[in-house]
Amino acid sequence: MSASGGVRVPWGPALLAAIASVSWAFLAMVGIGALGLHLIGADGAGALGPMAAAATVLAVGGSVTPYGDVGVFGLEGAQAHTAIDIAPLGVSLVGALLLGWLFVRSLRGAGALIGRAELAARAGLVVLLFLLLLAGLTWVGNDTVTIDGATLVRRGLGTEQAEHDLLSRLPEQLGDIADIGGGLLPDRLSDLVGAKASVGFTVAPARSLLGGLVWVVAVVLLALLASRRTPLPPGGWALHRTVRPAVSALCGMLVLAVVAGLVAGVYAAIGDDHPRLVLGSALLGAPNGVWIGVPLGLFVPWYGRASGALRHVLPAPVDDLLAGPGGERLTVGRLAELDGRVWLLVVASVLLMLAAGVLTAARTPVEGSRPFAFAGWCALRLGVVTALALPLLVGLTQVSAGASLSVLGFDAFGAGIELYGNAALALALGAGWGAVAGAAGALAAGATGAAGRRAVALPRLDEGGGGPRGPGGGRGA
Repeated sequence: MSASGGVRVPWGPALLAAIASVSWAFLAMVGIGALGLHLIGADGAGALGPMAAAATVLAVGGSVTPYGDVGVFGLEGAQAHTAIDIAPLGVSLVGALLLGWLFVRSLRGAGALIGRAELAARAGLVVLLFLLLLAGLTWVGNDTVTIDGATLVRRGLGTEQAEHDLLSRLPEQLGDIADIGGGLLPDRLSDLVGAKASVGFTVAPARSLLGGLVWVVAVVLLALLASRRTPLPPGGWALHRTVRPAVSALCGMLVLAVVAGLVAGVYAAIGDDHPRLVLGSALLGAPNGVWIGVPLGLFVPWYGRASGALRHVLPAPVDDLLAGPGGERLTVGRLAELDGRVWLLVVASVLLMLAAGVLTAARTPVEGSRPFAFAGWCALRLGVVTALALPLLVGLTQVSAGASLSVLGFDAFGAGIELYGNAALALALGAGWGAVAGAAGALAAGATGAAGRRAVALPRLDEGGGGPRGPGGGRGA
């Protein structure tokens, strides 16, 4: 295929590259999901394979619905049939990074420029194979787990203390039995402690495939925008020059923040009584916590509620603030009233944005621009990118789970959790923070001589058809 975009597409190499990209991405996601679930002890309630498949489907935008008769525990109707809407972003991130990296690596073998037909063919094959493998996981990700009444109380307690602990977790109408007296209450509690119920979970195929389609298309597009050395079709130089520096800088900082979160999780596990649980939770959910913290540190408000066992998966002091019966507004100021160290989250988020601003300036071609004009362009580009990124983070990290079930390793009897952010305000604040960070980063980079030093030159065709030109207008790569 010619560099200018001929009609011939190398289907053989494109198919092999797509198979490798999609296969390795799914192997990594299923492996991380299985390891994380094993560490938190989920395989003690059911088969690890179907649970890992279900976790992978959730990670790429799918939906898992628990079902079963748990009336023995006092749950009826909608309480026992609710969907789980929480993505283990640790699994998502590993899959996205590996799939995106392998995809753009395959494009670099196409030459200095890639034709539109070849780019569309390679991307289309990746999307198609991804959906085929995802369809297989929707078939595998169905199983039955067992809820044991004895596991709903704290282990190691005596019988009387266990019954009292169970009573505090039961619905209010059952708690009224406590006023009756006599032998009814002990007998009833003993029956409940010994009760067991089989509960299934199933993947919704249509909704999961639709979510997977959106996910893989977004990953492919983001990989193209963030990779600064991947060839583009003729006419794509403007995209490379204006969009890629800001996208790559912000994506790099967000991934670096997740790495810091994982390191913090490993450190926390060292001194914890349940290190496997901490490590497993960090492996599955470190991006969830970090990417909630970044918008929160930039003053994006969140709203939520949490009850039962699921409240304990939230970090302090969030778990205390959301412990009330109704929804609560979650802001840095309210959290700081419970723990003053929360203000460090603001410092970390601001430093992350400033680092993204400096990287944007270092990767943007200067091309003779004056310092303040260059700072203005960097502010505009990073402002637009951040305005789109913050609402995306808010959407990815929202949580809704009220299954009252033990499906993926948490005994969530009578529990629920809901957490969502203000996407509209995230867009406005993202634009403001991105513009300020882009301007400040450009001025700092200009003062130190770093502006434009990391810019990558890709060949482009000049308007007169004279052949490839570099970013400064001269011929060559």
